[in-house]
Amino acid sequence: MIDPPVWTREQLEADRLSAIGLFRKERMQEPLEDYLEGFDEYQGYIEDLLETTVDLTRLDGTALEVLTDPRLLEAFRYIAAPPISADDLKVLAEATLSKGTLKKRPEEVRRLIQVVRSVLDRRRFSWVVEGREPSEAERAAAVMASAALMAASRTQTRRRLLGKEQQEAMVKAALTKVGLIEVTSRQIPNVTLAPSAGEFCGESVLGTRKGDIIVRLWDHRVMPIECKVSNSYINSVKRLNNDAAVKAGNWKSDFGLRQVVPTAVLGGVYKLHNLEDAQARGLTLFWAHNLKPLTDWILQTKA
Repeated sequence: MIDPPVWTREQLEADRLSAIGLFRKERMQEPLEDYLEGFDEYQGYIEDLLETTVDLTRLDGTALEVLTDPRLLEAFRYIAAPPISADDLKVLAEATLSKGTLKKRPEEVRRLIQVVRSVLDRRRFSWVVEGREPSEAERAAAVMASAALMAASRTQTRRRLLGKEQQEAMVKAALTKVGLIEVTSRQIPNVTLAPSAGEFCGESVLGTRKGDIIVRLWDHRVMPIECKVSNSYINSVKRLNNDAAVKAGNWKSDFGLRQVVPTAVLGGVYKLHNLEDAQARGLTLFWAHNLKPLTDWILQTKA
């Protein structure tokens, strides 16, 4: 069997710098349309919330309406400092956000309102704390600040998700181009249940850990591929060293050194010593900006 490539320090550095250059270019050229569209949309959400609750002074009387309207609920979560996610809100209030359940359980409605009220942003909504009506300037400023906060959060989330989704799509397209066939995702407790030789599947649980793409090489080894996009050096440690490299160790321990080829396809920002560490721990590295080395090596497993 052909061993996967192990890159030199110089090769890793060259690809690392290329990935950073592409990352900078994408960020600098990224259009503002997504943020601006989000801002306009969320400005309406906040204005509707303030109108419904009479500038947040009648939250108790309008609580059920706020919590059961998706637009008002999202705006409501963002009046907190910092904003509270829907999952965190449910945990903190020991409540559900199901419309039917809330109608039957007024005590959960009260707890949900109280959680957000207890962490209300006193800078944006100072009039609520001081028990008075807001001035027009205060109200307008609160709407603008809240809409900006919501739009920025949405843009960051979409950027992160789209980056990973695009990378996975690129890898799948490259695999298909060299003759591999995509099959359905599945649970893979042992290698015999992995796709057949020359096939791959999308996100699946291999052993006890989830892999983004699972390839069955033509020599019958299993190649789990993790697609990792990092937007900072700190973030890269989490995604590469504390996630992908840890999975690599688990898969090799569970299935044996000669049965699996744990792999990561990388994009974005990474430090050289983190790349070297991940490679030394048994993770094979390729780059999203140049997938030819990945497909070339896969083709060699046909021999």
